[in-house]
Amino acid sequence: MKVSQLLGERYKERAADIESQNLMTRGGYMKQVGNGIYSLLPPATRIQRKIERILREEMDRIDGQEVLFPVAMPASLWQSSGRWDSIGSELLRFKDRSGADMCLGMTHEEAAVHMANNIAGTYQKYPFMIYQIQTKFRDEPRARGGLIRVREFTMKDAYSFHTSQEDLQKYYERAYRAYERIYARAGIPEVMAVKSDSGMMGGKVSHEFMLLTDIGEDTIVLCPECGYRANMEAAECTVKNEPEASLKPLQTVFTGAAKTIEDVCLLLGSTPQKSCKAVVYQRNVDDSFVLIFTRGDVEVNETKLTNYLKTAVHPAADLESAHLTAGNIGPVQLMANATVLFDKSLQGATNLICGANREAYHFTGFTPGRDLPEETEYIDLGKARAGDECPQCHRHSIRVSRGIEVGNIFQLGRRYTEAMGMTYDDENGNRVNPIMGCYGIGVGRLMASVCEAKHDQYGPIWPITIAPWEVEICALRADNEEVKAAANELYERLSAKAETLLDDRAVSAGFMFSDADLFGCPVRVVISPKTLARGVVELSTRDKSVKEDVALADAPRRVQELIEELKAQVMEKVPETL
Repeated sequence: MKVSQLLGERYKERAADIESQNLMTRGGYMKQVGNGIYSLLPPATRIQRKIERILREEMDRIDGQEVLFPVAMPASLWQSSGRWDSIGSELLRFKDRSGADMCLGMTHEEAAVHMANNIAGTYQKYPFMIYQIQTKFRDEPRARGGLIRVREFTMKDAYSFHTSQEDLQKYYERAYRAYERIYARAGIPEVMAVKSDSGMMGGKVSHEFMLLTDIGEDTIVLCPECGYRANMEAAECTVKNEPEASLKPLQTVFTGAAKTIEDVCLLLGSTPQKSCKAVVYQRNVDDSFVLIFTRGDVEVNETKLTNYLKTAVHPAADLESAHLTAGNIGPVQLMANATVLFDKSLQGATNLICGANREAYHFTGFTPGRDLPEETEYIDLGKARAGDECPQCHRHSIRVSRGIEVGNIFQLGRRYTEAMGMTYDDENGNRVNPIMGCYGIGVGRLMASVCEAKHDQYGPIWPITIAPWEVEICALRADNEEVKAAANELYERLSAKAETLLDDRAVSAGFMFSDADLFGCPVRVVISPKTLARGVVELSTRDKSVKEDVALADAPRRVQELIEELKAQVMEKVPETL
């Protein structure tokens, strides 16, 4: 490809705060069509095709069979699984010309079960996995970061079907390893898997694959001592209370206008760690109240709460109708019209401050083990924090980082096959629902995440395995006949062996090099009147690890060697297939 013929422009002005979005917009990779909707230009489509090839190779390697599901689906398909009503406005619904309810697929569990149903009717057909690379649409309310969070996107999603949990677990481990291989082959082996919440997908076991970066929207809980990793939504909150030797009596104290934990503790000369706070929610379905008590320094994890209640919630608005006194709510002498829950952070605590359920009053000396009924259940509803005790190795070594989710895998169980009536005949002739797993990777998000991880202030530094072109020839003074002839000859020779981009424009060196940095090709060859006078070309890598002069006649051989070296550097970090 010659730059003079390439569709798209590159420019210097900053386009966005998030670096991958900034560089890919400035570099002519994508153009915004609407909120969270982008057209991809040639450099990005070339990267996308390479990522898709890696995905296909790794899915085929674990016995996947490629299929293609529809983008538009009838409501009846989603109604059969129960998700037509349970998913909110993220699912884009519409009516066709006959008035039938339809939707655009944001995920394809229903379509996968529909495809497999009746054509995998006997245990002899199992296990199997089907996958697709398809356009999806999620009416995302917070589209941001260019391709990192979009509404329309290309995704590889795979669905496996099994006759036993043991078989699913075995295949899940193969898929887990395949994902590690995919990220390493794409040039970001640093991606890590973390335990996650299954959310609307269902299932009890799930992992997200995270690229740690400050611009990530997900919060990751890590232990550098033992390797424990979990998404904040699923991370255990492990808080230890050191009991005091003597228990103080429960006493009522006047606290006046002090309502917040901070104000009450300041007034009474205490700390949030020695207090009990109340947090009130309402169920979305009926506005009934849910009251949670936690230690004063622990925040409620709403995902854990939603999973426990099996329904969505929102912060409470009208506390009076629940017979609660805002700012003075406590667990003793409580007469509330609410479901009352106690967080594990209160276990073993002694001599706490808590609300007295009277305006302007609090209790001191509250000890849950003494002052609450013996049968009180304590539930993990808290958010993990930096410095907390690790639930795995029990050291106080928890760290909290940000990350981009670049893939996920779920053990779905029988949620969809039971709901949609998919069965097979087992060895004894019984009709049984198969067990499912699902495995997803967003192609555009992976591309943007690689750019986020691999760039400098001038542009992307694309790994050789997914770069839009492997080598770029910069012909300085392309209006010089000798330079033009040498560049074209080298272009023809290299193009026979490598993906080559030739900048044949008569522009300044600074302009050409600025564009070359935005293209991010791993290998760069510079030809100019000065290099030709010495009978050489200047050969370098985008990551600046190599810079050398090479005889013009030897350039094709040396470029090919360098490409193979760069590929080998990527592949040496790719783990073996399970």
